[in-house]
Amino acid sequence: MNTSYCNDMNMLLKPRPVKVFLCYSHVDRDAVQFLCTRLKSDHIEPWLDVEKLTPGQNWTHEIRSTILRCDVVIVCLSREFNKQNGFRYEELKLALKKAEVLLVEDIFIIPARLEECDMPESLCHLQRVDLFEKDGYKKLLHALRH
Repeated sequence: MNTSYCNDMNMLLKPRPVKVFLCYSHVDRDAVQFLCTRLKSDHIEPWLDVEKLTPGQNWTHEIRSTILRCDVVIVCLSREFNKQNGFRYEELKLALKKAEVLLVEDIFIIPARLEECDMPESLCHLQRVDLFEKDGYKKLLHALRH
């Protein structure tokens, strides 16, 4: 059998990695970078601004475009996320707007608490995952592969 044909078939059978946008407070950067590293090791393709944006890029355009193209948005919640204002609220609004046009049963936004904290009102209708719990990351992976 032709080996290039086999390679082509393997490429077709291999599912593409889930593309995930990480929305977070920059105060939580270390925790979110750790999450990003774990996701990569589990063959998830996370998009993290500090890793993906290049100097000189129009960062607002890149972030908006990435949210519109991604499969899932993980909103990394913390007390700091709730305290500060910032562009992450624009990211959240855009994700919620995109979610409106998807099927109700589609998982697009996953609220992921990094610590005990309140949920933003706009996300209260969604089941959250607590990453600080023993099986939290495992539950997140399950949802991403759903």
